[in-house]
Amino acid sequence: MDRRGPTLEDVAREAGVSRATVSRVVNGVRNVDPGIQDLVRRAIERTGYAPNRAARSLVTRRADTVALLVSGAGDAFAARVFADPFFGRIVSGAVAFLRGRAMHPVLMFAESAPARQQVVDYLRQGGADGALVVSLQAADPLPEMLYAAGVPVVLFARPPEGLPLAHVDLDHRAGGRLAAEHLLARGCRHPATITAPQDLPAGRDRLAGFQEALTRAGRHGAPAVEGGFTVDSGAAAMLRLLDGHPEVDGVFAANDLMAQGACQVLSERGRRVPEDVAVVGFDDSSVAVTCRPPLTTVRQPVEKMAAAMAELLAARLQGAGPEPERLLFRPELVVRASA
Repeated sequence: MDRRGPTLEDVAREAGVSRATVSRVVNGVRNVDPGIQDLVRRAIERTGYAPNRAARSLVTRRADTVALLVSGAGDAFAARVFADPFFGRIVSGAVAFLRGRAMHPVLMFAESAPARQQVVDYLRQGGADGALVVSLQAADPLPEMLYAAGVPVVLFARPPEGLPLAHVDLDHRAGGRLAAEHLLARGCRHPATITAPQDLPAGRDRLAGFQEALTRAGRHGAPAVEGGFTVDSGAAAMLRLLDGHPEVDGVFAANDLMAQGACQVLSERGRRVPEDVAVVGFDDSSVAVTCRPPLTTVRQPVEKMAAAMAELLAARLQGAGPEPERLLFRPELVVRASA
């Protein structure tokens, strides 16, 4: 019994074209007439032909694999990544784009100097065609290492100053302003904020936007306590705010997890949300819906941003222009029960 699968020759006969033409379509050669490409793809579907990935890689010098890199530091690094819905949204958005182009993601962590070097070596040796990088620390050396190694890279958030890498980002200042303006519109007279880590540009920008809106409204010196993007850090920051500023009647927490921690502490202290203290989060993650009460939050379109990262990388791999692209997304306020 002949158990061989369909071959290039089978596809060529079905499509009525040469084997060489089928090979060029399968290997992504760009100068094939779109009508011929469609003809070949329909013949592939009818025959059930599946390209040999190893053989194709020898021809195209591509792995059709993209590294999804999460870079950070600390013993609890991996635990934080899997506990925060933010990262799941990035994976979801990137995979949705890559799947439609037969490109496969490889999730990699770089939490230490040896791990970073392993990642760079893997990519330099062709283990993946490029990298989508999410960095959790301000002074992360990985983007510069990848740039020096000549690896095609797209970052989530702007790169360190002077590093010409493609990236997507959010207008975080605008997000902070939205939160402040909403609290003021609700009549909050004593707003405060639980900030993101201030060594991160996004953290500084969210705080700056919040303060700018308050200043424009004639409010100065709103209390601010730094958190760490976790429920526990939000709870600890809320305790400090209540102990130092018991008059607080509105809180902007710079992510939804910290807002959830703030709501828990307010409930324990007998403060009603939103009647006594209004709470606004940031991200519009799944936490915003499951929190009690559901969170009013500043939406960051993470899935769209991650898909845009993958699209920028795919364009780079197809020979897009030499200048790195930058895409800036706009936040929006999503109003629910907490404010």
